[in-house]
Amino acid sequence: MKVLLINGSPHKNGCTDFALCEAEKELNKADIETEILHIGNKPVRGCIACNKCKTSHKGCAFDDDLANVIIEKSYQCDGLIIGSPVYFSSANGSLISLLDRVFCAGNGFAFKPGACIVSARRAGTTSTIDQLNKYFSISNMPIVSSQYWVMVHGNSPEEVKQDLEGIQTVRVLARNMAWLLKCIRSGKENGINIPQPEVKVRTNFIR
Repeated sequence: MKVLLINGSPHKNGCTDFALCEAEKELNKADIETEILHIGNKPVRGCIACNKCKTSHKGCAFDDDLANVIIEKSYQCDGLIIGSPVYFSSANGSLISLLDRVFCAGNGFAFKPGACIVSARRAGTTSTIDQLNKYFSISNMPIVSSQYWVMVHGNSPEEVKQDLEGIQTVRVLARNMAWLLKCIRSGKENGINIPQPEVKVRTNFIR
């Protein structure tokens, strides 16, 4: 079993990465394989609603960033954790642009547990959690929770280390993710298959 962790911060070794690494440690203790993917600090295109991903079935039409890499990895992993810093009470804009295209073009994360971890100096964390969880809740993904909202506070990794409660919620989240992954695997081994998806019904309010 493998969990993909996405570092949505432009800073590779910052606060978000520190929190993701704490989650990774707990997952590895539970014999879960992990991969942290850093989106970097280069420009990321937003979705232009061209719908080519719907007709070609080859991923996103734009292939100059990590969107198609993540789409491919979505079919290979068993769970997803997204980490993001808080910018103006929301996730990093580059991460959102990337996720819009990933979740529009692929469905490899369906029925796989998803979770998010956010980092902030002070505030805006809960609205960012709500924003990121919407990607899971529209994609048939079970959302993994912790014993508190999963956020860490600090302006540097050294300060995040002092947020003992925040780091604890990250650890608990990772253990809950590992538990759910093993429950899903056990279910499959005992003949409990994922629900059969229905063809989507699209109702327009104005015609």
